[in-house]
Amino acid sequence: MIAYVVNRLLLAVLIVLVAMVILFSMIHLVPGDPASIVLGTRATPELVQAFRERMGLDDPLALQMLRFIGRSLAGDLGQDLFSNAPVAGVVAREMPHTFALAGLGLGWSVALGIPLGCLSAAYRNSWTDRILGVAAVSAIAVPSFVVAIYTLLVFAVGLRWFPALGAGPDGQPLTQLWHLVLPSFALGLGWVGYICRLVRASMLEVLAENHIRTARAFGLPERRILFRYALTVGVLPTVTLLGSGTGRLLSGAVFIEIVFNRPGIGKLVLEAVNTRNYPIVLGAVLITTITFVLCTLVADVVAALLDPRVRERL
Repeated sequence: MIAYVVNRLLLAVLIVLVAMVILFSMIHLVPGDPASIVLGTRATPELVQAFRERMGLDDPLALQMLRFIGRSLAGDLGQDLFSNAPVAGVVAREMPHTFALAGLGLGWSVALGIPLGCLSAAYRNSWTDRILGVAAVSAIAVPSFVVAIYTLLVFAVGLRWFPALGAGPDGQPLTQLWHLVLPSFALGLGWVGYICRLVRASMLEVLAENHIRTARAFGLPERRILFRYALTVGVLPTVTLLGSGTGRLLSGAVFIEIVFNRPGIGKLVLEAVNTRNYPIVLGAVLITTITFVLCTLVADVVAALLDPRVRERL
């Protein structure tokens, strides 16, 4: 188990380093000069040149990349081009909103997807299974921003059951949670379909194994066989999926935050891209990437703890 964890840690570090190189290279392909945007169109060439020298924008890209990687490894993500505030602090203020949105969206996915997958497997090839299959595929096919728009129009504007925009005032957790219901549901609905179909397939595979036949031969109740013996094994692929699912939910939160006008990393990155605020874009996307890698690492370790066969594949 220790060798497995060390191997995954080294792989995670390598992935982060490669992601940093790709991220830095891609951000500099975006057209536009940050100096001209920050200083405005009336800035003199001397001021623009002085700004570029102060921010190191005139240095070769390879040197800028090495400087970015070195500072990032030391915990310094640079400074906001407009406010000169530390990027880490700017991103840290927005992180809780995005993480809360993605976390509750993941909660919707697990709370609905696993029971529906079990129900579909328990009534295989029945009308219940067919209806759930169609609903799951439909949930997967519809983009999250489309779900967000329609839930906003129906439940917030039409029925007025939920607040439409914003994240709620600070210091009022219940109000903020109420503002999260619609956005998190819109974000997590697609993953309900993924988890439902994955749990169904895993459960059907487990239910066909010999130890399940033996349990039925001994006369154990079907409910106990389903939840005690089949689900504990059938849910393992879902644990691995949740690691990558967290990263996908974080990326999908960009559209949800825009539709519901919520604060968060997604909205921060969009504004930073529009203003060519490179340090904010690099810092926010890097933290999101590290979060994604860590979630995948945790999911792999949990899966290895639950299933020894995973460790033997090393």
